[in-house]
Amino acid sequence: MTVTTDTLIDFIYDEARMLDEGRYDEWLSLWQPDGIYWMPLEYNQQDAVNMTSLMHEDLFMLKLRIERLNGARTFSQKPKSRCHHVIQRPFVDKIDHETGTYETKTFMHYVETRLDEQQLLALTARHELVLVDGELKIANKRVDILNCDAAFRNIQLLP
Repeated sequence: MTVTTDTLIDFIYDEARMLDEGRYDEWLSLWQPDGIYWMPLEYNQQDAVNMTSLMHEDLFMLKLRIERLNGARTFSQKPKSRCHHVIQRPFVDKIDHETGTYETKTFMHYVETRLDEQQLLALTARHELVLVDGELKIANKRVDILNCDAAFRNIQLLP
């Protein structure tokens, strides 16, 4: 696979579509086994390990989250939450064909809804991608909520 700016941008749009359509198993297949999904608690937070975060989940925890969302006995998801990502065209910040590493930054509005409650979040998503056996994989994803220091209801899905 030849990785171009368009390839990287399409990858980000495809990931958002998978999440919006609830194709979580397919979304999990985009991840590297040691990948981390991180949502900092503080503005410009640099430390994911020694500071509290809204989310800091490895692939095991992401799989547990998906199992819970898909579970027949997950009563908090009856009816299921739904989401919608409205994304700006992603910026490609790094293309390194030699190491097979790539970085993107995407500004978006994320809406999550269940029953008559709706939550709107303004976000910045940063993807660190790697090329593995001819396929792009998510090595790390950082999602910064613009007003991260506000009080939130539970975020059920994955911005």
